[in-house]
Amino acid sequence: MSKEYKCHKISGGKVKGELLFSKDGLCFYLIDPKTGEVIEKEHCLYKQSIANKILVFPYGKGSSVVQADGMYQLKMTSMNPAGMIVINADTTLAASAIILDAPMVNKMDSTFYDDLPNGTMVELDADNGLLTVL
Repeated sequence: MSKEYKCHKISGGKVKGELLFSKDGLCFYLIDPKTGEVIEKEHCLYKQSIANKILVFPYGKGSSVVQADGMYQLKMTSMNPAGMIVINADTTLAASAIILDAPMVNKMDSTFYDDLPNGTMVELDADNGLLTVL
């Protein structure tokens, strides 16, 4: 039996991908839309690609225009994350995810953060508030 974790839907959708954890907040404008790589030098994911990953991060940073445009540029080049798990979803981040049809959840079971490492293959079913380890 596969392990499941409950979560709260912010933006709907059902996707599969590898988990990629970030301890730092994320500004989507500081991600290269050609490669999906984080270009913010002080970021813990510097030079790593978020493309097609289930991105786990604490919060978004940057203005509403910067966040929405950064997400949009990534989506246009197919370098966007497959889905997002955020700890503190502000209005800008949530609205951007909804507008760009990007699955996003929050309020994960507390054990999720201790149980699973980077690279774990999961299915995120935002519509039903469920993350399943594959």
